[in-house]
This record gives sequence, structure tokens and C-alpha cells, in this order.
Amino acid sequence: MTTQNSKPAQGYAGDVTPEQAAEWMHSGQAVLVDVRSDAEREWVGYVPGAVALAWKQWPGMAPNAGFDEGIRAAVPAGKKAVLLCRSGVRSIAAAKRATELGIEAYNILEGFEGDADEQGHRGRKGGWRLRGLPWKQS
Repeated sequence: MTTQNSKPAQGYAGDVTPEQAAEWMHSGQAVLVDVRSDAEREWVGYVPGAVALAWKQWPGMAPNAGFDEGIRAAVPAGKKAVLLCRSGVRSIAAAKRATELGIEAYNILEGFEGDADEQGHRGRKGGWRLRGLPWKQS
């Protein structure tokens, strides 16, 4: 099921802007699941109140064998999952897997850091952080 605030997608409920994901999270309609590695959240920053559940774990970016169990435990029946990664790529794969598990799952466009700019730097072209949404750094 998609809403007028999401863009339909193949294999999962759709794509939403960071602002829409934040609104759903704060209204209690959705659980924000941060699928970045523990290292990324620790070094780059994290969203307060998000569930930390890596899709792939650093070093080596090995798939997280506990992802299925973790996402089922994190997202109560009747709530949406909005999935966040660095730039909106791993979160698509995670949203597809969550959908296979019966969860209404959305990818957050632009991710936490957004796309790389002309110099290869992130954090300057979109993303949760650049859009001024709540985040903290350790």
C-alpha cells in the first residue's frame, strides 16, 4: 500500500522523502530502522529514536544474519517501516526483504548523508542530516 506522499517502487511499498519519514516516525505511524553499520552510526551520526539494525556489517560488509529476526521484532503489526542507510541504496534491499517478511516497508530517499558531490564528498547533496532533521553524533 502506498500513500500520496510516497513514490511507488518495485518490490517494496515505495520511496519517501526524509521529511515524510520523520513525520511518520514522530506521529507513531512508522518505525525508522537505520540499516547502516554500527561503525557508520558511531562515526557519522544517528537518528534519535531509530532502531539500529545493520543490513550489512562492517568490516567486510557481510550480510547481517539477524536482520529478519531484528526487523520483525522492531516493527509492530500495523506500523510501517521506513529504512535509512547512507545514500538510499542498502535501504532499498532491506525494504525489499522486509516486504518479503510481510512488513509495509519504505526506502528513505537520499539516505542519511545524500549523494556524493563533484569532489566525492557526502553531506552536501541531500540526505537526512542536510535537511535539518533530528540527528546526533557520538
